[in-house]
Formats: sequence, structure tokens, C-alpha cells
Amino acid sequence: MKQWVVACAMVVLTPMLLFAQPSVRTGAIADDADVLAAGRLFSAWLDGQIAYRGLPGVVVGVVAGDELIWSKAFGYADLATKRPMTRDVTFRMASHSKLFTATAIMQLREDGKVRLDDPVSQHLPWFRMAPAGDDDGPVTIETLLTHSSGLQREAGDHWVSWNFPTGDELRALMADRHAAYAPQVRWKYSNLAYSVAGQVVEARSGQSWADYVRDHIFTPLGMSSSSVDKDVPGMATGYGRRMPDGSRETMPFIDARGMAAATGITSNVNDMARFVSAQFRHGARGGNRILSGGSLREMHRVRSVEETWAAGNAIGFAVTRVGDKTYVGHGGSYPGYTTHTLIHPATRVGVIVLTNAGDSDPSAIARQLMNTVGEAAGRRSAPASTVVPWDATWARFAGLYRGRFGDVHVVLLNDRLVVISPNAPTLDGPASLVPIGGGRFRYDARTGGSAIGEVVRFVEENGRVTRVYAGDGYYDRVPD
Repeated sequence: MKQWVVACAMVVLTPMLLFAQPSVRTGAIADDADVLAAGRLFSAWLDGQIAYRGLPGVVVGVVAGDELIWSKAFGYADLATKRPMTRDVTFRMASHSKLFTATAIMQLREDGKVRLDDPVSQHLPWFRMAPAGDDDGPVTIETLLTHSSGLQREAGDHWVSWNFPTGDELRALMADRHAAYAPQVRWKYSNLAYSVAGQVVEARSGQSWADYVRDHIFTPLGMSSSSVDKDVPGMATGYGRRMPDGSRETMPFIDARGMAAATGITSNVNDMARFVSAQFRHGARGGNRILSGGSLREMHRVRSVEETWAAGNAIGFAVTRVGDKTYVGHGGSYPGYTTHTLIHPATRVGVIVLTNAGDSDPSAIARQLMNTVGEAAGRRSAPASTVVPWDATWARFAGLYRGRFGDVHVVLLNDRLVVISPNAPTLDGPASLVPIGGGRFRYDARTGGSAIGEVVRFVEENGRVTRVYAGDGYYDRVPD
């Protein structure tokens, strides 16, 4: 049947409990020998990066389930005073703010106040701009959140002048904006789009964006050190890129004003760990579950892709595929600060990198942190699955089966069964039959065009295997 297609410094060494009921495997992940060893390896590497590249300071953290299981502060929060970096130091999170805006929109959707396919103009009557063409169609809330709206990247020269528009100025300038593309043409990053999304939050909630995020995200998660566009005490001093003479410009505090929803949040590794951990929760919204499990799955699912298909966007989250693993997260760049968060939902592990320099390349640091401490933590934190022991009598299911649209061959390997198409040109990626009990199996494959996830069962008559069902389709056994 066609439906069964076979696709050939300051280190935390004990867990800092973020929530009352951690949902990770028993045993202290923070004390795991492999996690500690990976922490030493990563630290040695990052010490070298700071020394050779002259980076001011870095704070990193690794989250597993509900715990910040490893964190470390490197270098200085302020070079002039030699104030050491600590885990409590705050940073401008820049474009991480978009994750909070997207979360707010999804909360309002759960409240029945917006739909993702609503035209933006339905909620913001002033939202008018010159279209890219005469058949563009409406800009929807979803296209704002997935960087597929076609809007210009910015609202003006604020990254050069450091003079960000107020909310009133943002509304006034929209009439002079000209869309670069029609909606859904291609992925195009836009701070302007997220600033508009923040206006939707204000219009539908009746609160300022900053107050809404405080009341509905920061407070439920216990993010007490996080704020919006406030020059709070203890913030790391921000520095520009390293110049040829080794100097760095000291950056002033800059208010994002009407573009806070795109780039205005300040936070630290402790609070961001709470936000990362919230991505792993299931169940109905309530308490520290700031969104339902269903909405979180939607937010993590890719919606638009770059032209290269190497990366793309979900709702708020950037999505990358590295090898056989899919990561969600976001980066941030603000005058004097660059940050990055990388999350692997499958193993319930996330890493956080916060820096006070404009050229630290935190995404590269995050990848190394994930590949070391994150990988070690993931081996302990991945949700435990029920494993049905192998039954040697299942070897009788191996053999050739024939259907109307082709043949499949169930092959016995080392205590497991796989499925191939005998006429396929390669043996790449055979499908697996995963035991689920009662002599039944679940079909597992790399691609989703088959009966993936469905039950596979074998029919026996007079002691002979005669047929296999994969989902609703079946194949008859070819006699040996």
C-alpha cells in the first residue's frame, strides 16, 4: 500500500531547583560525572576564547527539565572597576524579547482574543503601509510572528542614531513604510513586525506591553530580575566590538521605547533558565505553565524557512537542524550585548549564553556548550520511555510481504526488526518496528509520508504468519 513507504569562575555544582516539582529522571543531573567533566572541558575552551579574543565577560547556563543544572560566570561585568561577572548580573536580552511577544500573542489566542490568521488591521486600524504589489493580501498576526510578513526590517535609523521611536511615532510612521515583499513570499527578519505585534498585545489586553509581560510571563515564572527598558542596578556594562588597537567602546543605556516588543527586555541567566524550562511543560495553562502544551508545540514547529532550507522560524522561535537534531531558540544583539539561547525539546535541555560585548559570537559559544555539557545532561534528562523487552520468538515475523503497490521486507537484525523496500536503490534509513506489547509494534521512520507512528500487527493462521497490517493497510506474506 502506498501509505507504508519505507524511507531508505562561579560554578553551580548542585542543582538549583527552579520549581517545586522537577520532571526529570531521578538522580542529581548536576552531580553526574559526565556533566561535571563536560563542564571542565567547556570551561577550559571558553577561558581560552576570552583570553585570546579579549572578551569582557560571559555567563552561561545549562537547563535540564526544571533545573538549572550547571552555570558559570567568566570575566568581568565591568572592565574599568574589575567588577567580576556573576550569575546574578543582568544583560540586555535584545531580540529574545520576541519570544516573550510571541508567547503573549499565544496567551491571548488561548483567551479567545486573537487568531493567528487575523489580519493585523483587524486589531490595529492604523496599520496601513504601501504594499509590495497589487495582490499582496493581508498581513496576518502569524506572518508577523514567523518573519514572513514582508515588512521592512526596521522602523528607521535607530541602530545608528540610538533614537528608537515611541509607540506613537511607530504608529505614525507606518503610513510611510513600504513592504519589501508580499506576505508569505520568503523569510525576512523584521524588528518592525515584532514591534507591531507588541501593539497587538496592547490593543487586545488593555495593558502596556511591558506590564502584560510582567504580569503574565515574568511573575508566573518567578523572573524577578527581569524588566523592560530599565537601567537597573547591577547590569553588566556593555562594550562594542574589539578595535584593531584592542580597545572597546563603552556603550550607554539605550531605551528601545516603542520597539521594546522586539528588543527591550533585560534579564539574567537565572531568569532565562526559568523561561527555558517553561518550554518543556505539558498540560493546561495555569501557574508556571504559561501556555498549554499544545500551544508550546505550535510555537516550536517550523512555519517559514530560509531560502537555503537550513534554518527558519517557528512562532517566535528560530529553528535550526543540525545533523539529526532540531533545535529552537533565539539570539539577541543590542549595543554592547550579544546573547543566545539554544533548546533541544526532545531531550528537554537548553543552553543560555549572555555576553557584554558586541563581537562575542554567542551562537558559536552556545553550540559548544550544547555539544559538551548539554549533551551530557541530555543523556540523563531525556524523558524515560517504556522499553518492551525483545522476544526471540518475534524472529518469525521476518520475511517478504507483498501488497498491491509493492513489496516490503521485514528483516531481523540484532534483537530488532526493520523494514526495507527490496527494490529501493539504497539501504539508507530502514524503518524500525518498535515493540509496544502484545506482539504489536509501532512503525518508526525518518520521514512522515508512511504509516509512521501507527500500529503494526502480524496475523497468524495455523502457526504461520500470513499477513502484516501497518495502520489500515496490509501486505500478505510471501511463502519462503
